[in-house]
Amino acid sequence: MRDGDIGAARAVQFWAGTAGTSTAIVDEDTEISYARLAREVRSVAGALAGGGVRRGDRVAYVGRNSATLLSAALAAVHLGAVFVPLNFRLTASELAYLLDDAGAHTVLADEEFRPVVDAVTGPAGPRRFLLSGAGPATAAPAAGSRWERLAAAAASAGDGHDPVPVRPDDAALIMYTSGTTGRPKGAVLTHGNLWWNDVNTAAVIETRLRDTALVAAPMFHIAGLSGFTLGALTHGGTLVVRRAFDPGRCLEDLVTHRVANLIAVPTMFAAIARSAGFARADLSALRAAIIGGAPVPVRLVREYAAAGITLQPAWGLTETAPLATYTPAGLVDRHPDTAGYPLPHTDLRLVDPEHGTVVTRPGQPGEICVRGPNVISRYWNDAGATRDAIDEAGWFRSGDVGHLDEHGLLHVVDRLKDVIISGGENVYPAEVEQLLADLPGLLEVAVVGVPHPRWDETPVAVLVQDGEPKATLADIRAHAGDRLARFKLPTAVRHWDTLPRTGSGKIDKTAIRASLLAEAEPTGPTREGDGRPEPSSAGDRTPADVPGVER
Repeated sequence: MRDGDIGAARAVQFWAGTAGTSTAIVDEDTEISYARLAREVRSVAGALAGGGVRRGDRVAYVGRNSATLLSAALAAVHLGAVFVPLNFRLTASELAYLLDDAGAHTVLADEEFRPVVDAVTGPAGPRRFLLSGAGPATAAPAAGSRWERLAAAAASAGDGHDPVPVRPDDAALIMYTSGTTGRPKGAVLTHGNLWWNDVNTAAVIETRLRDTALVAAPMFHIAGLSGFTLGALTHGGTLVVRRAFDPGRCLEDLVTHRVANLIAVPTMFAAIARSAGFARADLSALRAAIIGGAPVPVRLVREYAAAGITLQPAWGLTETAPLATYTPAGLVDRHPDTAGYPLPHTDLRLVDPEHGTVVTRPGQPGEICVRGPNVISRYWNDAGATRDAIDEAGWFRSGDVGHLDEHGLLHVVDRLKDVIISGGENVYPAEVEQLLADLPGLLEVAVVGVPHPRWDETPVAVLVQDGEPKATLADIRAHAGDRLARFKLPTAVRHWDTLPRTGSGKIDKTAIRASLLAEAEPTGPTREGDGRPEPSSAGDRTPADVPGVER
């Protein structure tokens, strides 16, 4: 592989020269050809370079999905710089930490996020560009303001220059993890990581040259930016970009634009399926529908199968760029509850987290570890986190627990940090959630552990349910009681209108635990989830002591 062969910016320039009139991006109602995209990338690169951006400098972005985001990312790559997309939902103090940690040279922001960036940087700080047309209109930058209009600066810069050759080991992106355990860590994704992710997925997933892909997941998340997004542009396809996820609009896009490739989390696929017209929609163009990022309900896989769509469960992380495993379409019907096999150029093994030994027996759980050219080799500016996560042989500790069945298929059990240890027994919340997923009217479920005076921890189920009656504790224990050991059964239930989520769209179990702990009595959680103590007839007994709620 020669230097300069794998940069995404060079691929866009190639397609501009060979298929310039083809549509590269559909951004809301605007179609952007490859020729236009290539010009915009070169001019934005010229604007960034005019401000001093050079190879290796970090260019941060605070904004929603848009063609401008992609132009900025490709322009940074064009210069050999590093693109750092940041979660626009973060507070000023959270953004301040990330901008400082990344050492951002330049920050680009949607209009609507100008105030939060100003609160972060003050009068000094990184050079700042406003993205005209990327958000609600606001007043132009005042005289003397450090803000510049990106469009004006790009127009002045002209066509810029040719893409800087990039090496496989050169950093392309810094993607910050959601930070559910302490400060976020910056995963350094190289051009080689992204290139090998594309090679891996193209080898086994039904994508084709010039396919149309839809991106509705936020692009500050790896599945939104890498996934099929960069791959669509690398392979001369069309990318339909939506600023935010709207299930009805996504369903319309799938039909109108004949979308072939989509990667999304289970809640997104479930919301699309609940949209009016789903049962009648022509989704025959959708060949690669990858689902992951959270436990995949079997009933959801079967609901799409009834509509003629094969959802392919997969597993991966920010650090794997993003996919590490996939389920072949032909196996989904027989194995809908699996995350599949490792991708062709990715190795996988399970390690006993207590003893550090490799797990070889089918069904025995262990921490999922991966190695391959799509896997990061370091965290930004954090040698300690790198040592903790990646060993000398390149094996990355994912923090997820799984097991392999007799066919060698991976089953992801849960996050290692989410495992509930109740009376010395391991309870994997995802296993419980999977069995509760077919409760009548259930929209979402999360099972978390809370402190318990007798068992150290006990499982609590938090349900989002449509309609009445709501499932009682007795209902959910009866529903799962013949399929789960009694120590795994929830000892309390809560009914919420919605579940909190991280910036990447995953259920935020840290926030759920905090909420439950804030409402809990000293003796443990209440029985039916209304936040009130047990009836006086229960005395000081915790749910596990109440008749009918034994372990």
